[in-house]
Amino acid sequence: MPATPDRRLLAVKPLTVPTTGQPVERGVDLQVKVTAPVDGQDLPVIVFSHGNAWSMDGYEPLADRWAAIGFVVVQPTHLDSRRHRIGFDDPRFPTIWRVRIADLHAVLDHLPAVLDQVPGLPARVDLDRVAVVGHSWGGQSAGALLGARVLDADGTPGEDFTHPTVKAGALLATTGTGDTLTPFAQEHLPFMRPDYTTMTTPALVVAGGEDDSALSTRGPDWFTDAYTLSPAPKRLLTITDGEHTLGGLAGEAVKETSDEDPDRVALVADAVAAHLLDVLTGDATRWQELRDRVAAGSGALGLQEK
Repeated sequence: MPATPDRRLLAVKPLTVPTTGQPVERGVDLQVKVTAPVDGQDLPVIVFSHGNAWSMDGYEPLADRWAAIGFVVVQPTHLDSRRHRIGFDDPRFPTIWRVRIADLHAVLDHLPAVLDQVPGLPARVDLDRVAVVGHSWGGQSAGALLGARVLDADGTPGEDFTHPTVKAGALLATTGTGDTLTPFAQEHLPFMRPDYTTMTTPALVVAGGEDDSALSTRGPDWFTDAYTLSPAPKRLLTITDGEHTLGGLAGEAVKETSDEDPDRVALVADAVAAHLLDVLTGDATRWQELRDRVAAGSGALGLQEK
């Protein structure tokens, strides 16, 4: 993969996004951070959904690298962020998965107004090239906008949450499906039963070969369901030694990271950028370079496409 350019960036936060018609009364504003290169035209957009308990202030290694490559990155702080102190006993928690999806819809519905708050940026953005990306719980949230649904207790797929502006996506270490949730997950996180058979939007799935979740009895292959169960076009990048944070996506030396590896984080960021540039702009240069790297490698990476 090519080196990331030494490019100056700008970051603006907090920007407040209007929220109406959400499943519950949030009680706090929906705020986002915008990161972008200071130069460049026709910039595509990534709306990024963080993992459980994080916020717009996490995942800087991803956001900065994407912006340096030429994306505008918008990061909302979801209601489950630890800064909001919402536990399992909070009456908002049972529907918080839907609030997350509503957050992403709100950001997309008000994207021009959000970007208008960053001087000089709106004229440099291509609003016809928009993608959603998420990590962990954020991957399931983003997946809903790509067409995945949530199965109820009887196995019936729920509401369609696709968004018309989303043209592509990437799901990083994202929940699988099936009846393999642990008792804890069954009690507190029953919505972790996505149906990927309706996820038709082009997407890259990134999974770690050592990502053995405490929420499922299946093991690391659980995180490949978004690829194996969804219709084409899809891509799966498997990082053999990767664990759930895939080297530390949320930041340097954070406590959740058990496989600290900045090079792995850069690889994930570059793979997502390569996929999105291919789908959104038709520039397959970076994606072909990733293919070549996998083909020439020692088995540390695996790549499948359909």
